[in-house]
Amino acid sequence: MNESNNIVNDLAVVVELFNVYALLLLFIGGFMLWAMNWGLNRLSQKVTDKMPTRRFLILQVTTLISFVLYTVGSIALIIGVLNPPKEFLLAAGGSIAVALGFALKDIAASLVAGLLLLFDRPFRVGDRVSFDDVYGEIVSIGLRTVRLQTLDDNLVTIPNSRFITDVVASGNAGELDMMVVTDFHIALDEDIEKARALVEEVIVTSRFAFLKKPVSFAIEEVIVGYKLAIRLRAKAYVLDVHYEKAFQSDIVVRVSQRFVEEGIARPPQ
Repeated sequence: MNESNNIVNDLAVVVELFNVYALLLLFIGGFMLWAMNWGLNRLSQKVTDKMPTRRFLILQVTTLISFVLYTVGSIALIIGVLNPPKEFLLAAGGSIAVALGFALKDIAASLVAGLLLLFDRPFRVGDRVSFDDVYGEIVSIGLRTVRLQTLDDNLVTIPNSRFITDVVASGNAGELDMMVVTDFHIALDEDIEKARALVEEVIVTSRFAFLKKPVSFAIEEVIVGYKLAIRLRAKAYVLDVHYEKAFQSDIVVRVSQRFVEEGIARPPQ
């Protein structure tokens, strides 16, 4: 009988907490949190447009503020609106923790991993990263997932927990500039130094090149179409990661034209 009375009393407390007025306040509060976060992102975009060189720092600060806003705001909203008794909080918290521990262990792992990503920072918002077979720019680091925009304009969503156990490579590590590697192949009997000089000339005259960092080459013999050829691997820096493919395309087109003009033969097919 006592146990039945306790259950009835607990249900009465729950019904009293989640009345129509409280639910309405929770809805309004949740909408306000969303609106504040939306306004923060809009403000961040405007500041980024005016200060493009500080884009990565602005995006990182925005992500951290958004994380704190949702976490602290949600907790404050629940406690402030519902104002549950201390005993109810302890009992509900224990029950919810056990249930969530089993049902949402993967999500919980991603939430913890999200905190680690924010503070350990193996990559940052705005970085160009390679993860598994996906390459692109990190556009957001959320509570549960990381969103990555590929160069084909696909938005890829990856659980945070994947980044804790798998290998991820960051191309620019929070910097605006980034190394771009481009390969050129020439026939074995061609003048290697002349070809290298032509490629370097094209690179340093590109409007996308970041000339404060050096241009370097790795030259070796490789197999192209079952025949030996010389590979000129040019390593140069683009001034902004957004121009990565534009920089590479500019180099390839102009080098190909110069090779034709100077009579530098490609490997035989």
